Amino acid sequence: MNKKIKLKMYQDMVRLRRFEENVKDLFAANKLPGFVHLYIGEEAVAVGACNAINPDDYITSTHRGHGHVLAKGARPDRMFAELFGKSTGYNKAKGGSMHLAAPELGILGANGIVGAGLPLATGAAMTSKLTGNKKVALCFFGDGASNQGTFHESINIAAAYNLPCVYICENNMYAGGVKQYFDGEYVNEGMDYPRKVKDVAERAKGYDIPGVIVDGNDVEAVYDAVKKAVDRARNGEGPTLIECKTYKWRTHYEVEPDSYRTKEEVARWKALDPIKRYAVKLSDENVIQENDIKRIAAEVEDEMNSAIKFAEDSPLPDVSEALQDVYA
Repeated sequence: MNKKIKLKMYQDMVRLRRFEENVKDLFAANKLPGFVHLYIGEEAVAVGACNAINPDDYITSTHRGHGHVLAKGARPDRMFAELFGKSTGYNKAKGGSMHLAAPELGILGANGIVGAGLPLATGAAMTSKLTGNKKVALCFFGDGASNQGTFHESINIAAAYNLPCVYICENNMYAGGVKQYFDGEYVNEGMDYPRKVKDVAERAKGYDIPGVIVDGNDVEAVYDAVKKAVDRARNGEGPTLIECKTYKWRTHYEVEPDSYRTKEEVARWKALDPIKRYAVKLSDENVIQENDIKRIAAEVEDEMNSAIKFAEDSPLPDVSEALQDVYA
């Protein structure tokens, strides 16, 4: 991995973090409608994965999708505009936070339905196989979605037909507010979180495909695992299931009481901050200096301020457009 990619991945993570921190503040100030599910703490997964694919490859996302969409190449100004409910947003205010989509960028959408991105990515991969366009589909989903029927149906089809799809489970320890098997012990035995296996990646064995576990707070580890899986998929060798162990710093959605986690647990995971860890690593490798860190922070801050101003200054959609671009 060369210096250019490393610096880009560091800056990408900083951009994701600042985007979400701004969303947090804007939502708290009652400037954004609806609900928001923040990606803070999980940046290494989206950035490592999206840097391992081509610009014209596909991704599908989740209700916690801002990071995936931004890492794939979406513009923060149009993303903010969508969150503000403005006509200049990617989906003209009809998508909002949980349904951001930009098909022209290969972004087939965030999704408010748990596990709904799995069949969408599988369908995109089937399109690639039938047309021979050599595109790969990345499917991001959470550990809770691994208990959905869509998970098993989609991976079964992808495995049976050797589809070019990479399934990326962002295991952040919680399905909503329910903790699962992690850190070596069952927390809610059997009743609250029904999954027998410790690791989601174990389920790959049932479909005779590779199952890989990776440190989801290590952006280069994610990049390496996804790059290998993407190359395999593009060469016609079928799908891979990758489980990234990570952690969401915020609650399931903003304004939800943080009553189901201990302060010690949150502090332990914040100490594994993927951005700070990568800054230390790059500094040790003489890839980045303190002045680079400050410069990147300033550039990102300017970008976010400009993006928010663009969104705030953009017009609301006219009521006459309510049924435009609506197909169902």
